[in-house]
Amino acid sequence: MAVALECAVKGQTVLWGAPTFDQAGIGWGEMQHAAGGLAQFNRSRMEVILPTGGKVILRSLDNPDNARGHTAHGVIIDEAPRVDGRAWFDVVRPIISDTNGWALLMGTPLGHNWFWRECQAAKDAPDSAFWQAPTLGVAIVDSKLVRRPHPMENSSFPFAEAERMFESLPAKTFEQEFLAAFVDDAGLVFRGVRGVSTLQPGTPEKDHSYIMGVDWARSYDWTVLSVIDATIKRQVALDRFNKIDYAFQLGRLEAMAARWHCHSIIAEANSMGTPLIETLQRKGLPVRAFTTTQQSKTQIIEALALAIERATVTLLADETQIAELEAYDMQRLPGGAFRYNAPQGMHDDTVIATALAWSGMGLTGPLAVLL
Repeated sequence: MAVALECAVKGQTVLWGAPTFDQAGIGWGEMQHAAGGLAQFNRSRMEVILPTGGKVILRSLDNPDNARGHTAHGVIIDEAPRVDGRAWFDVVRPIISDTNGWALLMGTPLGHNWFWRECQAAKDAPDSAFWQAPTLGVAIVDSKLVRRPHPMENSSFPFAEAERMFESLPAKTFEQEFLAAFVDDAGLVFRGVRGVSTLQPGTPEKDHSYIMGVDWARSYDWTVLSVIDATIKRQVALDRFNKIDYAFQLGRLEAMAARWHCHSIIAEANSMGTPLIETLQRKGLPVRAFTTTQQSKTQIIEALALAIERATVTLLADETQIAELEAYDMQRLPGGAFRYNAPQGMHDDTVIATALAWSGMGLTGPLAVLL
């Protein structure tokens, strides 16, 4: 914001863009706070006008046409990696061509996309610059985190908190979100999937403890039942089906639970899940209700990702499950949290069911409820 206002004070017009309308709204609030009584604010046009004639135009770039029709001396794109590359090349970049203007692209890396390519080009261009600023200067040495001060770090960030994040996050997530590193796109959330996906369906073992995870569906998506042997931390069964009514779904679940003598069944409670769970509980099955929220989903996904990365769990060599795990995606939200989802047009039912089963490791008693 400071750069945009400084240029506007000099009489320049600056276009400030963000990936979504919500993020543009956050920028608008920050602009109001920074400019105070020094500027006029046109909320309907999302423009900040300075007494010098300079102005800052704020736009959401989820629809590139929002930025068309403007000419600017400079462009700033916040969280640029989350912006569609077509918005940059087809709309935003031409905006500064007539003025021979400048651009400032910033944000947390997101694989090797257009932003990565622009950064690589900036390293060698005489009229460009590239900066990489980690949250805190650290390095990973022999699988441990060590302090390595960096000139652009946030030195007030506690090293103990960095260590906690290193221990709890998958390596790629930590490298990307904390170290501002460009990591490979493949397997961004789940790393090392094929290395742990080596098993064939098993048979029940005496004195072993089994946990089932359940992700419900009726039509487009798939209902998935995933069973993990909690004693040896191995996935032993996976059932996936769709377009059958709930009575048949309950029957298949009951049959699998009986075969594996599941001591715990963790089922998603959202939408149609609650009445199905209540039906199973009335029949005496040890079902725990899991309410999916952004926070609770993040917890189970990151726990499974860490287990896969560290080979704590071994999974079935199921190609559908492997494909869903390898394609699984994450998006950084404006507040810094992550949203995990399957890419558009793909399913994540086996991912959720297996993550639910893994989340039950160490839980005891049929009355526990996951929130």
